[in-house]
Amino acid sequence: MFSGWLWPSTLGQQGRLSWKDGETGGDRLVKSNGDTIGRRSGPPGAPKYVSLQPGDLDVPECEKGIGAVIQSPQSDALVHGVRIDPIVIWPDDRGHFMEVLRVGSGLASQYPADTIQVSATLTNPGVVKAFHYHLRQYDCWTVVKGMLQVALADLRTASPTFGRRNTMYVGELRPWQILVPPGVAHGYKVIGQDPAVLVYVTSRFYDPSDECRVAFDDDRVNYDWTTQFK
Repeated sequence: MFSGWLWPSTLGQQGRLSWKDGETGGDRLVKSNGDTIGRRSGPPGAPKYVSLQPGDLDVPECEKGIGAVIQSPQSDALVHGVRIDPIVIWPDDRGHFMEVLRVGSGLASQYPADTIQVSATLTNPGVVKAFHYHLRQYDCWTVVKGMLQVALADLRTASPTFGRRNTMYVGELRPWQILVPPGVAHGYKVIGQDPAVLVYVTSRFYDPSDECRVAFDDDRVNYDWTTQFK
């Protein structure tokens, strides 16, 4: 997918990301709405997945809040490149069943089969895990137990939605699957009284050099994790 190595260093409070950059090879530029938002690796005809370089990203200055609350998978307010697919749940007298991944179909249909990784995490009520982002990895999230408040922030400076934040309330009461592309910071808070289980399918094996962070309380992203009393 991506030639070369990138090692995250620090995330400076003054704007640009601080990284050490390895050799990046000759990836081709990919444009969306006339803007360059990443580089597509591989020969022509390869899956249209992109990778980014550190210089493609910045942390936006946002007002305190939660951004656009997404109520529909087709919402015009979605961060560019984020996709949502409702999941069918099959209940009966024994419980219920849902299909998380079928290789070659759905949101992860073009994941390379030789690098797919499926992981799961259980998180206790009220816990916040945020923010992560990647340069090369796509995440496909499915909440199989409990409810999450999912927060997204677009860090891609050439994206048509740079700086936009999304909030989604997903899980047992709203069974959505979410595809998060590289350069979109993502995190969540468990809401309700029960633990939540998140199954996430990634396009690449775990790679510490592509596990990047912005603090959950970063004063530029300025995401409001408190309960919205209104």
